[in-house]
Amino acid sequence: MLNSALKNKASSTTEKGLGRAQEILQCARTLLASDGYAGLSMRKVAAGAGISLSNVQHYYPDKDSLLEALLLYTMDVFQSKIDAIAAAMQDAPPLERFLSTADMFLEEITDPVTHALFFEIWALASRNPFASRLMDKMMARERKTIYNLIRGLNPRIGDEEYMQRAILMVAQIEGLMLFRLNRHTRRAEFNAVRASVRQLLVNLATVA
Repeated sequence: MLNSALKNKASSTTEKGLGRAQEILQCARTLLASDGYAGLSMRKVAAGAGISLSNVQHYYPDKDSLLEALLLYTMDVFQSKIDAIAAAMQDAPPLERFLSTADMFLEEITDPVTHALFFEIWALASRNPFASRLMDKMMARERKTIYNLIRGLNPRIGDEEYMQRAILMVAQIEGLMLFRLNRHTRRAEFNAVRASVRQLLVNLATVA
């Protein structure tokens, strides 16, 4: 997976360089989830990745650019999974493709590391303008993805209404992070919540 920030760099980047950049982002992801934004430092990332600080700064000059790249990378990973679902289910009804995508989002945000990562960024966004702008960008991308999946499922529902429903759906899915629902250690509870959320999403996607 090539992250958006790296693909948009003006200079050419080798495959080895792309791999190194991903290693840096993976290390930053783990550190942000475990130590929070305050505990995330370029030196810690360099140490964790086993490279020099100057090497990290070659790809990500400062902490904010690293955080932005990390969020973009996370969304790119989500998008690759959405694309894989669409390809595997191209002959399935649109509603089934949408629900499979929703299941993927639920699986991802209830993973302990991913949950800690997003929880930290949400908290940071409430007091840091830069993080708030990044979160707004990420949420807009999620809303657009959901909108494109549900638009037209019911011809009686207009596009504007579907966008409002997409906003509600994203809020419902993201809101589950507050419950700290670990899909590994509390699988039965996760499955019950997923069934309830699925029914709610079906209603929002199809009931006029």
